[in-house]
Amino acid sequence: MTLRHVVAFRMAAEDADTRAAHAADAAARLNALLGVVPSLRAMSAGANTLFPGDNWDLVLVADFDDAEGLAAYAVHPVHEEVAAFIGSVRADRVAVDFGV
Repeated sequence: MTLRHVVAFRMAAEDADTRAAHAADAAARLNALLGVVPSLRAMSAGANTLFPGDNWDLVLVADFDDAEGLAAYAVHPVHEEVAAFIGSVRADRVAVDFGV
C-alpha cells in the first residue's frame, strides 16, 4: 500500500500577486525534490489558479512506500531547505495522509 501525503498552504502575504508568486516559487521547489529525496515516489505540487479569495494558495500531493518513507522525506536536508522557505512565506498549513 502506498502512503499519500497531501498538504495545502495559505500564503501570508496580503497582496494577491505576492501570494501567487510565493506559491509558484514553492511549487517549483517542491517539484524539484522528485529524484532528489530517495523515499519520494511521486510528487505533484501546484499553485492555485482559480478562486484565489476562496481557495488555498498551494497544494502538494506526494507518494511514499510507507510512513517511514514520509519520515525520511521530512528530515532530508533538501526538503528541510524547501520547508524553511515555505515556512517563511506561509500563514497556514493543513495535511492529510492516507493509504492508496
